[in-house]
Amino acid sequence: MSELMLNLEFSSDGVPDSEKTTSTGKQKHVNFLKRRRFLERKGLLHKNQHQHWQSKDVAKDPSRRPDWARKKQDKPFVRNPPATTHAAPKTAASQSTQKPSLSKECSTSDTHRFSQSSLTIQSKERNRTTAIPKTNKSLLAVPSQSLSKPRQGTSEQVFLFGNPHKYVALDCEMVGTGPKGRNSELARCSIVSYDGDIVYDKYVSPSLPVTDFRTRWSGIKPKHLHKAPPFNQARVEILKILKGKVVVGHSIQNDFKVLHYTHPPGLTRDIAKIPLLSKKAGFPEQQTVSLKKLSQILLKQDIQVGKMGHSSVEDAKASMDVYKTVEVEWEQHLAMNMNGGSGQS
Repeated sequence: MSELMLNLEFSSDGVPDSEKTTSTGKQKHVNFLKRRRFLERKGLLHKNQHQHWQSKDVAKDPSRRPDWARKKQDKPFVRNPPATTHAAPKTAASQSTQKPSLSKECSTSDTHRFSQSSLTIQSKERNRTTAIPKTNKSLLAVPSQSLSKPRQGTSEQVFLFGNPHKYVALDCEMVGTGPKGRNSELARCSIVSYDGDIVYDKYVSPSLPVTDFRTRWSGIKPKHLHKAPPFNQARVEILKILKGKVVVGHSIQNDFKVLHYTHPPGLTRDIAKIPLLSKKAGFPEQQTVSLKKLSQILLKQDIQVGKMGHSSVEDAKASMDVYKTVEVEWEQHLAMNMNGGSGQS
């Protein structure tokens, strides 16, 4: 009889290795499920800690799902649930009145911030209004029509209401050149600000030899023209100051003539041609009144006195002060008649 040999290998517990591996894996899973259910009962396991509960075995057996998952599954899914009409308990109502919602708090705080910002803006606007110089505050009463753009044909008329820094007064003193001093040449030019401060005051050397100094009226003497700047140089300096300004003066066209210059009519205030001034001084509106008389009647000041002749600085200051007596009324008149071709009508 031939010998039969069997070679069998058993593990220490008598279970094959393949079966042992499978049973060990199942046992770990069973232990895991038991542990999880234990933690759920103790309240130690939350929703975000078991998001992967839907394994194949749990999906097949709803009884193995957590309580919160079973409750959620029992409720039908509604995309837009209707608003409930049940009255809230009194306790809830009292709590709602005591503790406003976050949205209301946000809206209240936003409204408060907005009101504060609006108050800040209003205060800034109020400060900006009060920053206007007192001397020209009354010009704010000029109609809003005057602030609009000039109509066709009046593009050169730019009315600079309420800005005294744009107002200057001009006066020039002349000497005679040519035969018997018939031709007038510039010998002194003075410009003062709205408040009477001297902006420019220089003697000027004429282009032609002087034949008549006219000292009785002009106050110019030969010594004044010694080393004086030439006419062309002085003219450039003067026109640079007058550019873009409202120029006030008495018979100011004579001053522009010796400067060989034409100023925009809309920026010219010739007090010798303002009917309102003549009327206020007690003269017919169309009558030309001298600067000396206007100063005596309206300002109660005497100018051009003595044997030293005129002073262009004194005349320029007087011209500005006389104009201020009718400034508001005259500027309003010009604003309402912007179609006119001149600032004097």
